[in-house]
Amino acid sequence: MKSVELVKSVGLVKTVGVHNPGDLDPTAIELARFEVLARRRRTNLRIDVERPVPVELVRRLCNVAQWAPNHHRSWPWRFAALTGDARRRLGAVVAEDLRAAAAAPEKIAKAEGKYLRAPLMLAVAVGHGAGDGEERRVEDRDAVAAGVQNLLLGATAAGLASYWGSGAVLGLRGVRALCGFAPTDTLVAMIYLGYPLGDVAVPTRPDPILHLVS
Repeated sequence: MKSVELVKSVGLVKTVGVHNPGDLDPTAIELARFEVLARRRRTNLRIDVERPVPVELVRRLCNVAQWAPNHHRSWPWRFAALTGDARRRLGAVVAEDLRAAAAAPEKIAKAEGKYLRAPLMLAVAVGHGAGDGEERRVEDRDAVAAGVQNLLLGATAAGLASYWGSGAVLGLRGVRALCGFAPTDTLVAMIYLGYPLGDVAVPTRPDPILHLVS
């Protein structure tokens, strides 16, 4: 198979095992573009908190997320964009939960300010229907998680830095209420979004574990 790496900065196509880029068919080039985009995505919190993310861009990213596969077309994606003081209130909800659990003061203080590290926090949840069985709930959560990856790739293409946050914040009733989600919704991601101040190191990825069965 022809392996292709696009070098965006100079607009070139470099090929491995192909001497003439003209030998590549359009689908190979399209796949190469996608490979480069996927490899460019980073978990990056080096974000400019003073530069807002346009709401229309956030809407576009949410729309991209909803093109992930969804069995039964239940459309389970739910989004909430938190900016301004809402980020502080989010931290206050998490800090209050930690306080009730007698967490260390430094952990509480960190929670109070952690969501101020990006100009926009995007909460993503699964909207469950009444009477959904366990299988439907699992499939819908998978659809929302797949949508989050779509969203992160879209953010990378738009020049944004992103960070998929998780942990205890996703299970707090007060966070669902702040975001306007239903009590039965399941939070999947708390995403930091903003314009990057710099790059982060490229992680080493292992080769895929692929079993070829025939």
